[in-house]
Amino acid sequence: MFTSEFILDESIIYLNHAAVSPWPRRTADAVTSFARENASIGARNYSAWVETEHAVKAQLSRLINAASVNEIALLKNTSEALSVVAYGLTWMPGDNVVITDQEFPSNRIVWESLAKFGVETRAAGLSGDASPEEAIIACIDTHTRLVSVSSVQYATGLRLDLEKIGAACREHGILFCVDVIQSLGAVGIDVQVCRADFVMADAHKWLMGPEGVALFYCRAEAMDRLELQQYGWHMVEEAGNYDNPAWRLAVTARRFECGSPNMTGIHALNASLSLIHEIGMPAIETRVTENSRYLLDYFSAQGDKFQLITPAGDHRHAGIVTFRSLHEPTEELHERLRKKNVICAPRGGCIRFSPHFYTPREQLDRVLQLLQS
Repeated sequence: MFTSEFILDESIIYLNHAAVSPWPRRTADAVTSFARENASIGARNYSAWVETEHAVKAQLSRLINAASVNEIALLKNTSEALSVVAYGLTWMPGDNVVITDQEFPSNRIVWESLAKFGVETRAAGLSGDASPEEAIIACIDTHTRLVSVSSVQYATGLRLDLEKIGAACREHGILFCVDVIQSLGAVGIDVQVCRADFVMADAHKWLMGPEGVALFYCRAEAMDRLELQQYGWHMVEEAGNYDNPAWRLAVTARRFECGSPNMTGIHALNASLSLIHEIGMPAIETRVTENSRYLLDYFSAQGDKFQLITPAGDHRHAGIVTFRSLHEPTEELHERLRKKNVICAPRGGCIRFSPHFYTPREQLDRVLQLLQS
């Protein structure tokens, strides 16, 4: 499937899309073309660059099923988007935020930093007898202002039922924030179905795009609840009218984009998204989950040699499969794989594999053979 789009060195087995993804050929070509244009004629065609920026927002809007492209902003990264939410809301002493005990630091530190305002961060334990969703909902009380979770946990690969959490948040009048960096581009997400108020994700993982550009979705009804902490020319309604001494905030999510956009990153992401839309998320999700299932079944059957960390149940995983060797220290195993050109990640004392839809089954077999040697 679209194998000509991926030009990885044949000696490399790339199982690290949950960290940084290789670019498709068209993405590399788009950046090369943009660089040559910039070098030869500068910004003569800047209006076309702006059209590409709008195209990226439209593609992202379709990808998450936003109600309108006006709910989409392009920021630098997930951490910035989370900070826009955390420091845009007005907090009172005694308020609390509910997260989980498996979050990547981006979705923990920002909320913990609100302690200076008297805000408590509650981390729901996801390893108990209750379901992860029940554990999260159990942490909600009358002082909970917001629930913020990752759709897929970066280390364990646990996939949450966002619809269930979102329904509970809506029932209790609580804002719902979702970091989808480990699912967007791997499995489908519908912000209408899960009732998310805020969604964010960098482009450089499953979207196969560049670092330095990220999706920030803000539901229209929640937009005015965020007070801006940074200002600039790009976030005003008449962004091109530089001589106008009067200004007002853009009525769209562009209000969160204070300055000049990352046009190089935008051109790269536009190309990567075009590939995703050509293939279609249903086909991509099917292939991603098939690759995951193949690895999950292997480690489940090798219980005397490996401990499987990622939940093997249906709808509990996406593209991440995490495991631990019972006979070889993680650091040594990771180094042994690295020397064999297997690109993966050590996470939480375990090894994390994250193949994408285009990863050949033959490469997975090669890795599993290496694990046996």
